[in-house]
Amino acid sequence: MRRADRLFQIIQIMRRARAPITADAIAEELETSKRTIYRDIATLMGQRVPIRGEAGMGYVLDQGFDLPPLMLTPDEIEAAVLGAQWVAGRGDPALARAAQDLIAKIAVSVPERLRPFVLEPAGRAVPAWRAAQPDRLDMGEVRNAIRGGRKIVLDYRDEQDRASQRTIWPVTVGYHETVRLLVAWCELRADFRNFRTDRVAAAEFLEERYPERPAALRARWRVVVEAERKRHTAEDAVA
Repeated sequence: MRRADRLFQIIQIMRRARAPITADAIAEELETSKRTIYRDIATLMGQRVPIRGEAGMGYVLDQGFDLPPLMLTPDEIEAAVLGAQWVAGRGDPALARAAQDLIAKIAVSVPERLRPFVLEPAGRAVPAWRAAQPDRLDMGEVRNAIRGGRKIVLDYRDEQDRASQRTIWPVTVGYHETVRLLVAWCELRADFRNFRTDRVAAAEFLEERYPERPAALRARWRVVVEAERKRHTAEDAVA
């Protein structure tokens, strides 16, 4: 790897790290020596890249520092295109259009030598074998409610076609092969529930915010998901 590429990758590693990252960890990922990483970090700091930390303790890249957004490697381009292809084939209409626009924007923005990685990628998302069921609510509004921490009232029919009305705190949307699931805290059940978007009879998007921060609600949901995963793993091990 050229030194310029390695310096760029060190910044990328620090950008995605959620905690201080050691020179050992960076060296292992880049398949080079720890001494080389120390020298590279010293070079970056000398170029006024806002890195904090010291040898043995770990390094952090201060927030607010960024690089031009389309300084992408071939693998990063293929990853973005592959993900966009998947969304274009399985996302709701607004996201599908956005995914197609994303591929087009990447193609015109990257240097000419990298354009084949966009237009003729080595991998391709397999087309969905069956069309997804149509959403019965505005998914753009759902995403706005998730970001804004606002409640939604659903008129919902379950798999037995039983009707109920639920006031929910939306957490995230799960995009599966042929269905989409709206994950939310349900006030009626006082628990997290999954709602298929094709089983929603009507939806009212409220201005009222739920009492938690969206990030805190997502963190609480992730704890529940992880506990369920561990429980299933334990049951499988016993079986």
